[in-house]
Amino acid sequence: MPKTIIGTVSSNSANKTIVVKVERRKTHPLYRKQYTETTKFMAHDEHNKALVGDKVEIIECRPISAKKHFKLAKIIETPRLREEALQSIKVEEIKKTKPVKEQSQ
Repeated sequence: MPKTIIGTVSSNSANKTIVVKVERRKTHPLYRKQYTETTKFMAHDEHNKALVGDKVEIIECRPISAKKHFKLAKIIETPRLREEALQSIKVEEIKKTKPVKEQSQ
């Protein structure tokens, strides 16, 4: 059974590759202080769908390159701010494409 990991996309600058940051909370055995441990995984994104900030699920697969051993399974959620920005851009485009009244001479 392949491993599945859930994390946040921290980079998508390379073609068909994303870097996924996975954060885990741990407790120090002696001091009982909690701290965050971060691990980065490179994953294959065939269609370049994932953007920075997306929460994604990656799944273990055969080695694709020296550092890539995972591929994108699905995008779980996108940041709310990006969704609102895209909606406002769509509204502005609709306003711009309204038919203009013809001037009669």
